[in-house]
Amino acid sequence: MSKTLILMFHPDPSRSNANVAMARAAAALPDVEVVDMMAACPEGLHLFRDGEREAARLLAVDRIVLQFPVQWYSTPPLLKSWQDAVLTRMFYITYETEGRHLEGTPLMIAATAGNTREAYSAGGQNLFPMTELIAPLRATAHRCRLDWAEPFFLYRADKLSPDEIEAAAQDYAAHLARWIDARAEQVA
Repeated sequence: MSKTLILMFHPDPSRSNANVAMARAAAALPDVEVVDMMAACPEGLHLFRDGEREAARLLAVDRIVLQFPVQWYSTPPLLKSWQDAVLTRMFYITYETEGRHLEGTPLMIAATAGNTREAYSAGGQNLFPMTELIAPLRATAHRCRLDWAEPFFLYRADKLSPDEIEAAAQDYAAHLARWIDARAEQVA
């Protein structure tokens, strides 16, 4: 059976109802592992100290999800540090033994935002759609030859009621399950 790895890059999960609920719902799916990267790397990531461990984690799975809150139109600092430590290592330093073997792995983005969907539009308060704000991640996936999947976005994440958060978490799990099933059919 194939495995899906979700790397959750929330800087303070104790203050995030939405990301924690999403992670919990995803972890209930078969063969899905969720890693709280803040707990795994409280001092950040370093190219040589942590890169090998994180590369091995990626190479042991069939699909990768990067889950995070959008902060000031970007990813949290730990996600950028992860990219620098892990992807730099895999695709520039140890390409033949690591990066080449990661190519073709499907990648999905799961991002939460505090504002409304309408705010993330050409005429909205935030000027750009979420798909444009995560364009650097799509470019990274392209550069690393990772198969880009349709992202999952949750808007108003810090303003939702507990019932709305639970419904959104179940929507996320359903989105993941459809993606996993579709990938399994493509491989079969």
